[in-house]
Amino acid sequence: MDYSETLAYLHARLPMFSRIGKAAYKADLSNTRALMALLGHPERGLKCVHIAGTNGKGSTANMLASVLQAAGFRTGLHTSPHLRDFRERFRINGEMIPRQAVTDFVEAHRQHFEPISASFFEWGVALALDWFRREHTDIAVIECGLGGRLDSTNVVTPEVCVITNIGRDHADLLGDTPEKIAAEKAGIIKPGIPVVIGEAEGTVAEVFRKKALESGAPIHFVDQEGAMPYPLDLSGPHQQRNARTALAALDALRKRGWAISDAHIAHGLAHVQATTGFTGRWQVIAHGPLTIADIGHNVDGLRVVRTMIDRTPHQELHIVLGTVSDKDLAGMLDALPKEAVYYFCKADIPRGLEAGELHRLAQAHGLHGEAFPSVAAALAAARKHAAHNDLVLVTGSAFVVAEVV
Repeated sequence: MDYSETLAYLHARLPMFSRIGKAAYKADLSNTRALMALLGHPERGLKCVHIAGTNGKGSTANMLASVLQAAGFRTGLHTSPHLRDFRERFRINGEMIPRQAVTDFVEAHRQHFEPISASFFEWGVALALDWFRREHTDIAVIECGLGGRLDSTNVVTPEVCVITNIGRDHADLLGDTPEKIAAEKAGIIKPGIPVVIGEAEGTVAEVFRKKALESGAPIHFVDQEGAMPYPLDLSGPHQQRNARTALAALDALRKRGWAISDAHIAHGLAHVQATTGFTGRWQVIAHGPLTIADIGHNVDGLRVVRTMIDRTPHQELHIVLGTVSDKDLAGMLDALPKEAVYYFCKADIPRGLEAGELHRLAQAHGLHGEAFPSVAAALAAARKHAAHNDLVLVTGSAFVVAEVV
């Protein structure tokens, strides 16, 4: 198979959460452990940072990878989902995995993997860990896909665990209260391994304290009121919070003997996007009118988007909005500004909520606009109707943003 045929094979045969939702979610680690055994356990001996959280884990992961690369370490980075290219999920020193490496991995292992009936994400974790081992990475930054306790990435034993924050997302799988969701995220905490908590208070913080105490894991809650001592190339107060979380994780790594200087940190945080290829977070994609894409896809993410809108000078606001069908739609719609003109659309995936249905639900929440047959049509209409000093925003789902960046 060539690369395109390899992707077609993976898409056709493997259940993908991004496309079909919870039917693709495996609520245990048995598949991943079986894949690890077939590969000779690439997770063992892998030096890594493991990151969970409702929002901000991708940004935090990219910040950490950028700093570690600036420090001279051969740095792996495994994140999800991808926006345009499957290979975005797998990087070493900012470079995506070669197409041939993906094809070779699938060819070499599909005969033995197929009987396990692993999911698309489980295959991806296996590919990432095997590739990082073969390429002799010094350290890898591993982002959880969903949850933590039962996430396929939770076969690693990291140098430090990071939990960015807790919000309401995937409640049908992770639990219907913040405490239940926190308990799932806390599942990445390992005996004796330091854990950094980016944002938590009250009963949620107590969930983490209890799990850390049971595990004998040193726990550190980030001071989110402290000054940010380094410039950052990612915009917004939420990215400042993510950066403080990354700094706490870097401090934990330093205490474990990793040679990371203040100069490495300064350079890494100032060049995250260029170093790692990070995209889709308040990303300017066009001017005249200013057009921005952001993958905010749950209540807390869209509250952050709302803050960024308020910080961005503009006359009128035009929002291209699409989402998937298994979200807290009422909460998301309530988090969005009512004074905008909306262009409702559906990403080209089965999980996407039909534009007409989204339009109907949005009207009930005081959001007004029109439905369009595609993301491209919605964006074209928004830019056509917007004046030069207006703001056009594309948001609501990583899958919508993927079609415009």
